[in-house]
Amino acid sequence: MLIDLARIHCQSGKGGAGCISFRREKFVPKGGPDGGDGGKGGDVWLEVDPHVRTLLDCRERPQYRAGGGRAG
Repeated sequence: MLIDLARIHCQSGKGGAGCISFRREKFVPKGGPDGGDGGKGGDVWLEVDPHVRTLLDCRERPQYRAGGGRAG
């Protein structure tokens, strides 16, 4: 069976949650914020394989989703 047209759905990963904390130092009365940014979400890459002759695999699995980022 030859399949030469396939509709796929690609979704990038969600970014990670940030973190907030306050530093405490002896001679700084109010300290200050000391937190971290959340990680960047994953990317979706499409690669071409020269040995694949049909898009049957893409039609059987139409959704591709990247992983999420880590917390800050």
